[in-house]
Parts: sequence; C-alpha cells; structure tokens
Amino acid sequence: MNGPCSGGTWIARWNRHARSVGRARLGLRKALAGWGLSAIEHSATLVLSELVTNAVRYGAAAGRQIETRCARTPGGLRIEVHDTGAGRPSLRMPAPDADGGRGLWLVAELADRWGVEDRVGPGKYVWAELSVPPETYP
Repeated sequence: MNGPCSGGTWIARWNRHARSVGRARLGLRKALAGWGLSAIEHSATLVLSELVTNAVRYGAAAGRQIETRCARTPGGLRIEVHDTGAGRPSLRMPAPDADGGRGLWLVAELADRWGVEDRVGPGKYVWAELSVPPETYP
C-alpha cells in the first residue's frame, strides 16, 4: 500500500494517471478495514474516486503528484485530495444527457460536508467528511 497507515491516518501520493484512481480506492479500503470503518466503505471509496479523478483530469500540474490524506475522525472519516492545479472545482448540475460533470454532485450527496481550501504553496485541496452510523462505530 502506498503511504503510511498508522494511528488512524493514511497518506499516499499518486502520479497523474487514471490507474491512480483504482489504486487509491484499494488503499482506502485497506485503511477502512484496519480502522473498523467498513460500514462506510462504499460511500468513502466513491467519494475518493471522484476527487482523485478530478485531480488527475484537471488538478495536478505536469510532473507533480496528487496526494490523498484520509483520517479517522470521531464518528467518521475525513478525505482530502491535494493537487497543484490552479483551478477550483465547483458544484454544478449537468444536463441529463451530459457525459460527465456529476462527480462533485455525488460527493455532495454522499458526504456530510465538503469544501475546497487553498494549500500552502501551489494548488488546493478538496475535502469531504463522512459519518459512520453510531451503532456501527467501533
């Protein structure tokens, strides 16, 4: 697995390539299993997939990597995807026949909260927070 997964935090860096999306999902699945948070695996991996896909397509400057940071929180999970691109994603509703543009809409639907923040240095990070149902939280 790319990156450390200790004490409730998993950090990994990825090349700007479509293969990175699946690899990031696999890494998060392993981290969630280790933290006992499998109850949110489907939603968390979908959110991560959408954020990493956006970073691969639009966010990372040539030759720069994308960083994922996932951390266990009291009652859930925080996902961050850092990139060096100047553009900032915005939520929009695409036309019904559009081929894409639904990624952030899915993130907004699945996450309790999400946002975009500036980084120290170039780029930004997009974050999302998901809650675990109280009866399933270890």
